[in-house]
Amino acid sequence: MSAITSVNQGFYADFSNLRPSGVSLNRRGRLARTLVVLSLAIVLASLVSAKAGAGTEVVPAAAGSFITLTVAPGETLWSLAARVEHDGDTRSLVSQIVSINSLASVDVSAGQKIRIPLK
Repeated sequence: MSAITSVNQGFYADFSNLRPSGVSLNRRGRLARTLVVLSLAIVLASLVSAKAGAGTEVVPAAAGSFITLTVAPGETLWSLAARVEHDGDTRSLVSQIVSINSLASVDVSAGQKIRIPLK
């Protein structure tokens, strides 16, 4: 029999050089190949992302002198900073207080304990 096979009323197909190695993957093999390639892509992406964030470290602030004040009703960070900082820049002290206490905003509530850096 030749390599040309009759298929459905006169159409001819030549399957002799479809797969030179003679190996064809079934559904399970194709799925396994896809999963291996996908897992390798995930590993490569995680390595690249780990390298991208390698230089970014969170360094804790150096230990210094602090006072701890309890916020009274009606007080703000600005009034606390003005009470401690008499002749300096109140804005920079407020930003230091926010960063030291890990505050999301400058809003404080009565009874809250706030650490204020001393010079």
